[in-house]
Amino acid sequence: MLLASGLIGPSIPWTDILPLLILLGGACFLLLVGSLVPNWPRHGYAWFTGATAAGALVANCVQWNNLHSKVGRSIIADAIFVDRFSVLASITVLGAVIFSSILMSAYLQRSQDDGPELFALFLTAAIGAIVMISANDLIVMFLGLEVLSLSLYLLAASNRRREQSQESGIKYFVLGGFASAFFLYGIALVYGSTGSTQLFVDQSLPQGIAQALGSQVAVNGNDSLLLIGIGLLMIGLAFKVSAAPFHVWAPDVYEGAPTPVTAFMASVGKVAAFAALLRVLLVGLPQRVDDWRPVVWALAIATVFIGSVMAVVQTNVKRMLAYSSVSHAGFILVGVEAAAHMRGDGLASSMNYLTIYTVLVMGSFAIVLAMSGQQDADTALTDFRGLAKRRPALALAFSILLFAQAGVPFTSGFVAKFAIMKSAVDVGSYALAVAAMVAAVIGAFLYLRIVVSMWLEEPDSSEPLNVATPVVLVIVLAVAFTLVIGLFPDLLLDATRLVRFAPR
Repeated sequence: MLLASGLIGPSIPWTDILPLLILLGGACFLLLVGSLVPNWPRHGYAWFTGATAAGALVANCVQWNNLHSKVGRSIIADAIFVDRFSVLASITVLGAVIFSSILMSAYLQRSQDDGPELFALFLTAAIGAIVMISANDLIVMFLGLEVLSLSLYLLAASNRRREQSQESGIKYFVLGGFASAFFLYGIALVYGSTGSTQLFVDQSLPQGIAQALGSQVAVNGNDSLLLIGIGLLMIGLAFKVSAAPFHVWAPDVYEGAPTPVTAFMASVGKVAAFAALLRVLLVGLPQRVDDWRPVVWALAIATVFIGSVMAVVQTNVKRMLAYSSVSHAGFILVGVEAAAHMRGDGLASSMNYLTIYTVLVMGSFAIVLAMSGQQDADTALTDFRGLAKRRPALALAFSILLFAQAGVPFTSGFVAKFAIMKSAVDVGSYALAVAAMVAAVIGAFLYLRIVVSMWLEEPDSSEPLNVATPVVLVIVLAVAFTLVIGLFPDLLLDATRLVRFAPR
């Protein structure tokens, strides 16, 4: 009792963590009421999950508006940052939760299943992602990483009737455990070198990692402990963003997991991991930029080429999109490398790409879900033959989304790729920009293969293709976003240009 009475906890600004509280309350409500009330109305779980995410999204929008005259601030003993970077990334995550919930509802209805726990896992994964995005402490970031990862492991293995789903879950779990171990060991080494796990503390004492490194001078190469720690941190996060050569889990996991889960992990997982990577490198380690920037440069080159080349030789559309996501990770790494120069629009272009990619991947996997059949297994390229003759509107929508991923003008994908290239050129990374453009040309062949199969080949079946209304809704919203941002890019670019880290 004496010890407890002497503890003084940090002040907690409840309004600043309101989005997390809304998500936590929604997850608890789903699990409790779902276990006590067995017969919910059809789509009830999905609509409740979507409403919960929408409530958190509105709270984030209010935060964004409140930050119009502020850079941001740290809260809860400097463990969490509230800034426009974290708010925009959180809005992207919550939008993906809404789309994924709609797709999961259609998926469960088709298989005659019911699963409140799946929707609760969407919400817990979003909590982990937002904690990762906002963390100013490496331990807090690790906790968010584990909450997100454990939720994704369970979601990947959630279809107990499909052996491929079980296989994808165990593969993701085993490899993800190694990645988490690398990240945690990196935290330990960085702490041993700097005496802190906090990225930035805006006061003299205690010092954060950035201040500790700013006051140190390496003599006779005695900073090997720090360099190894930085390398291990980057390995752990590179796995989560599926950057080459740490991408080997992505094709098998994407193919085996239920399609709505694939869309969710391809979007939310990538947004959270890239946001964490940007914050760690640019907020905590800017003094060692000359050490880690060449690593990011090499990762970007390897990722764009391996993703583009390997995608071309696949025969399953989900695996094609998996390798495509690897290539997209490479493009975002180009933006990270540009941001490492501490000038230009590298940070804004990276966030712009992540937001656009999230919508594109949701729309693309919604169409894959519509085509995948009762067992969610009809995802081979041959299953898409002649789609234009069976459902021309669906083929047109998929073509638009694929052309956007290829970077065709007047689509949001062109806006994303152009912004990334411009940010690289502005800081003098010409070789990286040229390599990314060459990889984009190679990757375009992948998207053309699918388009040609849909429009120029004869269908194997003449049966009508029925698409559930929730899936249609996601496709329409994704295509509309793609075209509107392609025609009016400033609607999104103006927002991403306002993105700043709190201590900067």
